Amino acid sequence: MTADLSQIVKAYDVRGVVPDQWDESLAELFGAAFVRVTDADAIVVGHDMRPSSPGLADAFARGAARLGADVTLIGLCSTDQLYFASGSFDLPGAMFTASHNPAQYNGIKMCRAGAAPVGQDTGLAEIRELVEGWSETGAPEAAATPGAITHRDTLKDYARYLTSLVDLTAIRPLKVVVDAGNGMGGHTVPTVFEGLPLDVVPMYFELDGTFPNHEANPLDPKNIVDLQARVLAEGADLGLAFDGDADRCFVVDERGEPVSPSAITALVAARELAKHPGGTIIHNLITSWSVPEVVREQGGEPVRTRVGHSFIKEEMAKTGAIFGGEHSAHYYFKDFWNADTGMLAALHVLAALGGQEGALSALVAAYDRYASSGEINSTVADQKASAAKVRATYENEDVTLDDLDGLTVTARDWWFNLRASNTEPLLRLNVEARDEATMARIRDEVLALVRTTA
Repeated sequence: MTADLSQIVKAYDVRGVVPDQWDESLAELFGAAFVRVTDADAIVVGHDMRPSSPGLADAFARGAARLGADVTLIGLCSTDQLYFASGSFDLPGAMFTASHNPAQYNGIKMCRAGAAPVGQDTGLAEIRELVEGWSETGAPEAAATPGAITHRDTLKDYARYLTSLVDLTAIRPLKVVVDAGNGMGGHTVPTVFEGLPLDVVPMYFELDGTFPNHEANPLDPKNIVDLQARVLAEGADLGLAFDGDADRCFVVDERGEPVSPSAITALVAARELAKHPGGTIIHNLITSWSVPEVVREQGGEPVRTRVGHSFIKEEMAKTGAIFGGEHSAHYYFKDFWNADTGMLAALHVLAALGGQEGALSALVAAYDRYASSGEINSTVADQKASAAKVRATYENEDVTLDDLDGLTVTARDWWFNLRASNTEPLLRLNVEARDEATMARIRDEVLALVRTTA
């Protein structure tokens, strides 16, 4: 019987409930399909701390080796550590993780050699087609000579590479609370931060894919409450929170207040432009107005793009951009094969803070210029109808509308974006304005339209 992969093959990756939606037998077929589509004779595979991850990764490796590809298993790693291996070895890679999703989920993030993205338009659709076909007809014929499966630890090399990109040798001592959320940050942070002038207060560093303390999704405010309280209790200079696969990093200042990812994007952009004058900086259309403003002030060229890592990486490759940032705390670096790494962004924040005497809140104030709603999700029965109602309300106003990614409405003093989720019956709203009252007014107007059924 042909497997129905429509529920688990997403726009950028594979993700679903194990074993209800997929299992090791399908993982083995994914490994074979990945090798076939990338035409690889060698690949690298890593996994996170979820209970199902080692078995799925091993099955994927068997499928790849069956078609003749040599497989390097790097074991437990963060997603950006897998990207490091793909980039430094110049091999296609596969990371087994469901990022911040609940424990019963797992998935695969795949990339071509040099950490180049694999998405729907860059190989994922072909991989799905092969897996669906083989699930009906049986596994593909084995290669005459199967590939070898070997093991290699890349953690120290990954840490050494990251710390070579940011000079932290002269920073003042800092006290930093790190919430790993029982995810892969608990594996990578101790090695990356080793030897730096940091007093690290660890929270939830125990690797546990059942997430006993809170979801490993710092984008949801309830999941950083513990970190905020601990920063205050410790009198720390800042707090860092990583998601489950530790490719995203969220920052809390010395007051326990969240620092917006847009402010971090602007701060890192300014630092990168100091090294590469006149460079191009990518930002998605939901980042703050402050990001392109800061980029222009620093002599750089801002480029606006859709939300999503495959679009960002594609635009970075096309433009030769030196850095890119998203509202979701994904940060992309040319020096890191255009891939996203929250850890490198964290090192930049530590270097910026430790290189001067002021508090983090004062440092980021220059980059946090507007009032923002954050991302607000609304469950709707008909995404298209709700979005159309919002468009009809605003299209005759003195505003500009664009459809680069969902609906963006921009006025002189405010803007909002309304996007449909690819995977759930949700509309996602982001609003920004020059002052808090205007932001609240626009936010409430749009939510009333979205949440009122006809």
